[in-house]
Amino acid sequence: MNKLRGLLGEPNPYFVLAVAVILPGMGHVLVGQQKRGFTMQMFMILMAMITWHLTTPAQSLVGRLAGGLFVYTVSIPEAYRLAKLRLVAAAQT
Repeated sequence: MNKLRGLLGEPNPYFVLAVAVILPGMGHVLVGQQKRGFTMQMFMILMAMITWHLTTPAQSLVGRLAGGLFVYTVSIPEAYRLAKLRLVAAAQT
């Protein structure tokens, strides 16, 4: 992966943002933090399952999946921020 990153350079932060919105956790993979992306995915699933079982069927789908959606919404700007920081660090060297 590092050899490929050397050939392609740092990914564009807006591209990372778009990928993070479409594919949860993959934004972190693009910036080189595969373990963190996988961890985010696992926490999204875990929190969605917890809130699904703690709510009643009368709740909306968003309400029943609120825990997973919360982790998802936190992971999106974090992936963008990491990509932006890597781009700035690469520009300084």
